[in-house]
Amino acid sequence: MGFNPVGQLETELISALEDALDKVLADHDKSIEKPEIEVEVPREKEHGDYATNLAMVMAGRLSTNPRKLAEDLVEAFDFDLVSNLEIAGPGFINFHLKNDWLYQTVNQVITAAEEYGQTEKGKGEKVQIEFVSTNPTGPLHVGHSRGAVVGDVLANIMEEVNYDVYREYLINDAGNQMDLLGESTYLRYRELFGKEIHMPENSYQGNYIIEVAEELKAEYGDKLMEMDEKEALIISREKAYEHMLANIKEDLAEFRIEFDNWFSERTLHEENKIQEVIKLLRDKGYIYDKDGAIWFASTEFGDDKDRVAIKNDGSPTYMAADMAYHYDKLERGFDHLINVWGADHHGYIDRMKAVIEAFGYDRDTLEIIIVQIVTLLRDGRKVPMSKRAGDFVTMREVMEEVGRDAARYFYTMRSTDSHFDFDLDLAKKESTDNPVYYIQYANARIHSILDNAGDLISEAGDADLNLLQDESEVDLMKMIARYPDQLELAAARRAPHMIANYAHELAGAFHGFYNRCRVITDDKELSLARLQLVRAAKVVLENVLRVLGVSAPEEM
Repeated sequence: MGFNPVGQLETELISALEDALDKVLADHDKSIEKPEIEVEVPREKEHGDYATNLAMVMAGRLSTNPRKLAEDLVEAFDFDLVSNLEIAGPGFINFHLKNDWLYQTVNQVITAAEEYGQTEKGKGEKVQIEFVSTNPTGPLHVGHSRGAVVGDVLANIMEEVNYDVYREYLINDAGNQMDLLGESTYLRYRELFGKEIHMPENSYQGNYIIEVAEELKAEYGDKLMEMDEKEALIISREKAYEHMLANIKEDLAEFRIEFDNWFSERTLHEENKIQEVIKLLRDKGYIYDKDGAIWFASTEFGDDKDRVAIKNDGSPTYMAADMAYHYDKLERGFDHLINVWGADHHGYIDRMKAVIEAFGYDRDTLEIIIVQIVTLLRDGRKVPMSKRAGDFVTMREVMEEVGRDAARYFYTMRSTDSHFDFDLDLAKKESTDNPVYYIQYANARIHSILDNAGDLISEAGDADLNLLQDESEVDLMKMIARYPDQLELAAARRAPHMIANYAHELAGAFHGFYNRCRVITDDKELSLARLQLVRAAKVVLENVLRVLGVSAPEEM
């Protein structure tokens, strides 16, 4: 894997703190359990490059004043790259580092190139991420788009830190909604032959249904009018299903989202997987019969009530299909399952974790990420949507209006647990008010500098980076060095927005440097040092944009 200067530096800092703590404990002449030592980057840069609360954690165990303990730790601390230590507040220790590690990082970033940021944090753990998984009853709309990008970017992030990631889409192609899709299509087909129809209130009524009906007419002529209605409905359903699934796959591919597997729910029914799981759980004592139905005793695992698995008419519930599907996932050998769900699935979490536990696995083997709803704004006003009525904005329409890059970035830039107002007008702006434009403009500026550097580029690798002393230069180097740590944090917290925000901060650091420091000057040595810094910024900015699935244009 690639070089991780931040991780290495933090490891060395922690090791030096452990040595200092050992010296302090020896002075106290006490044998006491030591905590896991942590260091973090302070929010305010005047508080140093790193900070630790070790003195505050240990003070209680030693029955001593935390500031006094901090003073003892500072006195015992020894680490070459630290220029200054200070004690703040009740006992925080702030570390101010020399710039040497930053100069090392600049050169190592350029050497690592596309591998910069990659770490071994995931240790090859097999993780399945299931996302989108919408019913194939219509085009993907704006609500699906956010979960699609979140799942895709999270998968990219986790791959960068060495998780073995498998992307999967569950095709919900069984059940009543598919029959309703077929009925809606068949009615529109009859309408094309002049028949008066009545569309049920819960039917699918978008123009896309008429498109499928027209395809049916082109393929079958009036033959469906003459055949048994039951058979005609099946043909209509399958035609609509094929059309919708192809549409979904095409839209996702256009949005730069690919899956390792498209799992058909129908296979669970066709291969008797649902009944197998019901028997498995019955043998374990977690299935019982009541009122003619078959129930799963999910309350034994913390759910608020037991759940019907097989209805009294013998048909399986959605719950039963999900039980079989998740058992299939576990049987395929994944170490961890992550489901990216919409906000309307929040009440489903406890019952699915109960299922995992009933199978004999730790309930945390399954992790659910709930993605809150998206509200589209145009001219400052909310854009209304209603899927069954067909009055909704599709994922493709948003892509075409604002572009793939802006759409992907905007869907990623807020935490999944917060509602998101997607300002279409802002996403189309070609100004630095638009965050994705601001980031891509930084990349274009980098390329412009490098294009104008001429033969100096070939000498930049030997530059004296000690010449980089300006505050904006140091800030940019620190931001570059943070990238591996940001990837690890974003992976651990399942927080793609952290990488989107980092990209914006990195672009800001570069713009600040660009506005303050002329790169090509009469001072050749300084020019070479700044060119090397620009080259490092290029590597990291393009790496982070690749993870976000956003293009890195060389000119704007």
